[in-house]
Amino acid sequence: MFVEAIVIGAGVVGLAVARALALAGREVVVLEAAAQFGTGASSRNSEVIHSGIYYQPGSLKARLCVAGRERLYAYCRERGIPHRQIGKVIIATQASEVGILKKYRELALANGVGTLEWMAPEEVSELEPAVRCVRGVYAPLTGIVDSHALMFALLGDLERAGGQAVFRSPVLGATVASGGFALRVGGQEETAVHCGVLVNCAGLTAPAVARSIAGLAPDHVPQERFAKGHYYSLTGKSPFQHLVYPVAESAGLGIHVTLDLGGRAKFGPDVQWIDTIDYTFDDSRRARFCEAIQRYYPQLDASRLQPDYTGIRPKICGAGEPAADFRIDGPEVHGVPGLVNLMGIESPGLTGALAIAELVREDLDRVEPSSRAGTFGMASFRRTPPPARMP
Repeated sequence: MFVEAIVIGAGVVGLAVARALALAGREVVVLEAAAQFGTGASSRNSEVIHSGIYYQPGSLKARLCVAGRERLYAYCRERGIPHRQIGKVIIATQASEVGILKKYRELALANGVGTLEWMAPEEVSELEPAVRCVRGVYAPLTGIVDSHALMFALLGDLERAGGQAVFRSPVLGATVASGGFALRVGGQEETAVHCGVLVNCAGLTAPAVARSIAGLAPDHVPQERFAKGHYYSLTGKSPFQHLVYPVAESAGLGIHVTLDLGGRAKFGPDVQWIDTIDYTFDDSRRARFCEAIQRYYPQLDASRLQPDYTGIRPKICGAGEPAADFRIDGPEVHGVPGLVNLMGIESPGLTGALAIAELVREDLDRVEPSSRAGTFGMASFRRTPPPARMP
């Protein structure tokens, strides 16, 4: 069986990439190991639309976050996807952190985000009476989005363009072959599939998938690292109206306040380096959460904190190492025609998903134009019904 383009992984980035390829005229199948879309990082995050403040100017993270943010807001408006441009207050809780806020203002200007408004403590209190700080900046372009509604919309666009997502279909391995790739696809029974274009959007397991591609040089695959984060929700009425972030820590943006579209507040994530994918919630971390939260929200009633969920960042740098940029490695990087590996797509991957998809499409069109050859045997795939909406 031959399919023109296969995308591995039905997270928000995989669905966005598949949609972009399908809308460009390619016949596309998404292979997803899980029983439904978005079961990994795409549904275990803060659901924040980031402004583009924290990233080094010129980096993929900076460029794709800023471009993706504008596309995402427009797409949400067009499709009626629940979202709010709610704004974010970034705060310094001690004088030694004010310099970091200055750095954020410089990065925001360099990345095309605009000027972040300085806020004195009393001005922060006007926006967020429960927050205590020595200084703050306001980022008005930050927002929140219903990530599951977003993925439903992307999947719908993919299907209307003639593509499909096939679930419970893990890719067991691939080989660079004449004219493309030969894949072994698991499930109830193993299936052999050939494709001309292969895009690896497997998230946490993207480096492992890349290593399973015979014919791709090993030195083009970074070592995966897993940074687990816990989230606690706050029972009862939220005292916050905006997102509230302390200055970032290594490997994350600190234990911050986010709001869902119903106004419920949650705190997280922290950073716990782990060796294997494990979403178990460790409530022994509560004391550290309380200490971090009370630096800016001293009235916290710890009894209102309830364990909510965990997520894992798909990192390609380890503890104590400088933050890594996205890896979007196409044929111009590794020399394998038709192959794109996306690795280390952590935050702001959700925000940048539509821009990431366009970058992949452009790269493939430049070096691997679509054959537009008609029928590629998609009807032979095991068809599964669309997944139910996740709670």
